[in-house]
Amino acid sequence: MTALAATVGIGNIVGVATAISLGGPGSVFWMWMTGLVGMATKYAEAVLAVKYREKGPHGMRGGPMYYLAKGAHLPRLGMLFALFTALATFGIGNMTQANSVATTLDSSFGILPWQSGVAMTLLTGLVILGGIRSIGRFTSILVPFMIVGYVGASLLVLALNVREIPDALVLIVRHAFQPAAAEGGFAGATLAAAIRYGVARGVFSNESGLGSAPIAAAAARSRQPVEQALVSMTQTFIDTLVVCTMTALIILTASPWTKGVGAGELTSASFAETLGAPGTLVVASAITLFAYSTLIGWNYYGEKAVEYLAGPRAIRPYRVVFVSVIMLGAMTKLEFVWSFSDLMNGLMALPNLIGLLLLSGVVRSETGRYFAQVAPPTRRTRKRAD
Repeated sequence: MTALAATVGIGNIVGVATAISLGGPGSVFWMWMTGLVGMATKYAEAVLAVKYREKGPHGMRGGPMYYLAKGAHLPRLGMLFALFTALATFGIGNMTQANSVATTLDSSFGILPWQSGVAMTLLTGLVILGGIRSIGRFTSILVPFMIVGYVGASLLVLALNVREIPDALVLIVRHAFQPAAAEGGFAGATLAAAIRYGVARGVFSNESGLGSAPIAAAAARSRQPVEQALVSMTQTFIDTLVVCTMTALIILTASPWTKGVGAGELTSASFAETLGAPGTLVVASAITLFAYSTLIGWNYYGEKAVEYLAGPRAIRPYRVVFVSVIMLGAMTKLEFVWSFSDLMNGLMALPNLIGLLLLSGVVRSETGRYFAQVAPPTRRTRKRAD
């Protein structure tokens, strides 16, 4: 749930709208493709995270920095990953999330940014200062609630617009392989743009290959790497193939995307077209909860990276700084921070993907060993035994 809290975020709402606005309906197809490949990537990450984790003073710890150092025997690459993770945490994992919440609450409910900043600072401090068990308890309650709530509202909208769903699916598949022509206020999109924004927003949303989720997977109580990996795969499935797909279908079964509505308001306007004012409230609430849960999850990633670089004593000071930065994020315009965060995320992915490639044989052997133990004997193996 900690990893899912960090995975399901504003990318599921604003990211999908951005992909459709800039890449057209076909971008959704390429988002699905990244989700399918991402499930395999996240599986491999979790296998290695559990296999090469170690016991620390605050529980089990692991992630790409550990399997790069202990498995691939590249400790310097592991340190680079930890450094990029620690830096990225304050961008996409903190200030951009806090800013999204503050902006949404201000525009929807008239709550001033400094007021939401104070509330988020206090609430986040109460949760993360208790460590991974506190984070786990909190996210195990919040994440199912927020996903079920958003999915429930999405299903209602889709049920009311069920006749338009087949046409939306046809648009997605058709424009995945040919340019999307201009329509109404939609400026049109090339095939290259559909692939580019579909892949980019898909990776941004589900974080597969980034190396963040295996940090949380390493803290799981499961002793079997493959068991935890099978669970971790569901994060990408829920994020991209369920939540993102619902958002995309709601946008494409409504009319605002053809009228030039900006990406920031597109999902809200699409909900509102069917549900009216309650639709706007649903999206505002979802953005607030999704962004806040991402903030909580990324704090854990950052503290594990800092612990790897500077030792366990650095965790508490890091938590204090992390909580303090939330206020700054709520009250600051952060266009530069978004670009900086994307850069750090890309730098995180590079060493992680190198590690996955070098250790792919370990993933295969662990998988084969596990299924050989749990799979029932086939008729052929029974004959051999006889």
